[in-house]
Amino acid sequence: MHRKDGQTTNLHENDDVIKESVCVKIRSSRAAAVCLVLLCVLLLTAVIVLCVHIHTKSSNYTPETHQLLTNITNLSEERNQLLTMITNLTEERDGLKIKNKNLTNERDQLLTNITNLSEERDGLKIKTKNLTNERDQLKLEKNDLQMIVGKLAEGWIYSKSSLYFISSEVRNWTESRRYCTERGADLIIINNRAEQEFVSFDGFWIGLTDSDVEGRWKWVDGTNMTSGFWATAQPDNSNDDEDCAYAFSSGWNDYPCKRAIRWICEKTIFK
Repeated sequence: MHRKDGQTTNLHENDDVIKESVCVKIRSSRAAAVCLVLLCVLLLTAVIVLCVHIHTKSSNYTPETHQLLTNITNLSEERNQLLTMITNLTEERDGLKIKNKNLTNERDQLLTNITNLSEERDGLKIKTKNLTNERDQLKLEKNDLQMIVGKLAEGWIYSKSSLYFISSEVRNWTESRRYCTERGADLIIINNRAEQEFVSFDGFWIGLTDSDVEGRWKWVDGTNMTSGFWATAQPDNSNDDEDCAYAFSSGWNDYPCKRAIRWICEKTIFK
């Protein structure tokens, strides 16, 4: 009996503990639910306050603010347009750079072609000048040959690039020289022994005189006589007026210029 009463007492105590534990849990759950509801209310209140604040701020925008925002919008649009224009201009600039490079290459090629053509032109000019000189020289030689033929027909003698005329009449030294110059020649100038031997005729005027300065013999071309083929003891100037020279086979003699003897003309053809 006593055991059963003790067990019953223990059971009642356990039930009270369980009930109390359950009540504690229920109270905790209720407190959590209340806190959750209060948190939701606070969040909703905060959202409402924020919306009211935003609405209030929006309603407080002044006309200047709206104008500023409009200007900012317009400037943004203009900036975007400018950026678009800059992009287009950059593309055009790049295109122009390519065209300029191509034009530069074409110009350089043209300059090279012009340089080559200029060199060819200069070469052709030189060739033309040379051909012109050759033509002129041939013309001169042709004229000289024609003149030689004419002179030969008139009794002149051709020898070693010179024509010689040996007169058959007599004149003084001055008149003899005039006869030669009127025909494009002059009294003979004897430069070497071969020429001396070629004209070794007796008694002919030659183009040598000291009429300007006594003792200083000069040829008719103005050059001084450096060496000659004077006969023995000549020139002797036995007479004061022996200022002209004439040739013998034995050499040259000085003789009065006013005396009349034959003469020899010389015309150099090819120099």
